[in-house]
Amino acid sequence: MSKNKYLFPLIVMASLFFLFGFITTMNNSMIDFLKDAFRLNDVEKQLPNSFFYGAYILSVPVGFLINRIGYKNGVLSGLALVALGFFLCIPMVALGYIPFLAAVAVFAIGVVLLQVAANPYVNALGAPETAASRLTLTNALNSVATVIAPIFVSMLIVNDTSDPKAVQFPFGLIGVITVVILGVMFFLKLPEIKEDDKDQAIKPKKYKASAFKYTHVWLGSLAIFFYMGIEIGIPSFFADYTEKLGFDFTSQNRIDLLKYYWGGLMVGRLIGIFVLQKFSARQILTLCAIGGALFVAGSLIIGGSANTVALWLFLGTGLFHSIMWPTIYNLALEDLGPHAKVASGVIATSVIGAAILMPVMGAIQTATASVVIAIACLFLYYAYLIFFAQKGSKIR
Repeated sequence: MSKNKYLFPLIVMASLFFLFGFITTMNNSMIDFLKDAFRLNDVEKQLPNSFFYGAYILSVPVGFLINRIGYKNGVLSGLALVALGFFLCIPMVALGYIPFLAAVAVFAIGVVLLQVAANPYVNALGAPETAASRLTLTNALNSVATVIAPIFVSMLIVNDTSDPKAVQFPFGLIGVITVVILGVMFFLKLPEIKEDDKDQAIKPKKYKASAFKYTHVWLGSLAIFFYMGIEIGIPSFFADYTEKLGFDFTSQNRIDLLKYYWGGLMVGRLIGIFVLQKFSARQILTLCAIGGALFVAGSLIIGGSANTVALWLFLGTGLFHSIMWPTIYNLALEDLGPHAKVASGVIATSVIGAAILMPVMGAIQTATASVVIAIACLFLYYAYLIFFAQKGSKIR
């Protein structure tokens, strides 16, 4: 298949990355609002992460499903569940916090389908050497959505109110937009790709019996697990950390400031499109993990004496987190050929890291009465990413 034939499906996939990037960030940006609306404690307020990211436990069976029904049908199924979940949120939010979260879980399953289908598809749309760059390109559009989402939440949901029913109109709007995208996608023709075609055209290659027999897939899955703790940890504990720094921000102020964190991810991914064509994914992942850890450390160290600088160092970590996902994903999917779809499900399962690590960090915060100690958990996550980049990704 020529490069020109890859262009259109790549654009289509990029639009899906925008959609689930918007949904993911919107969900996380609502934590502070939901805490006030439903009067939640430090552990309960992290439950939106648990219900949303917990859906990724289904990623392995979803990977097998995608392998059977193909990329397009997987995408259509995902969009249908996303629309259904948002429409269900309209009546469920009036029934209480847990019913609302149950509806969130429905559109979360749809996002899982989209994620598991989109990542290996983008990975296969061209030469293996530029796969990380393509994933970074699509993730750049994902990042545009992450910048817009907090603004959306601030303007249409928070808006100086703590009424949980404030989500009904915005969520209904997203549901309608998703239905429109579903209708468009139904009539589009996407090429089905056999991941081993290019390898076989060059030379015959033997693969192991299944994706489960590749060590780097499991280590990459664990890398995604800890990466989610890093990416979501910053915005999840941002509100409490700004209080620790002495700032008296409103909920709307904090949501507005988070756009700079997500903006850092967007800028970093745009830069990464070109950087990953010059340097290896292993080099970039190592550099980003070290840079993120240094920014967090610097913020925690000077927080008591230079709180404004500490605030911007904390938000600035987004620049380093920007291309961690595509580099990890690319390294974990290397040399898998026909096992890429199932492996994508294995790797995507570890997005539950956000569902598990956020409540654990919240519990640590409660037990120690220190948000700083909870945030310090990030250093363990950064350390593992350095290990994966330098050694774990090389194990076959």
